[in-house]
Amino acid sequence: MTDDTAVQARRREIASEHLLFKLIEYVEQRHPGLLDFLEGSLDHLGDPAHDETKDDEAVRQIARQMITGARAEIAE
Repeated sequence: MTDDTAVQARRREIASEHLLFKLIEYVEQRHPGLLDFLEGSLDHLGDPAHDETKDDEAVRQIARQMITGARAEIAE
């Protein structure tokens, strides 16, 4: 049986990620430099977990992949 809370969280994450990508694309197309700025901020990004799941670099890698995807989408 699927946990309803986990399903809702996944759906919110998918929706939020889509809207964030579209916002980034919109701003970058009108004001170039946003993606460079975001990329430059990644050293300050970390995982707030306080247990064995904490992995700052994994969080940064996801952000890098999102930036790469946004750059590719804009280049099309």
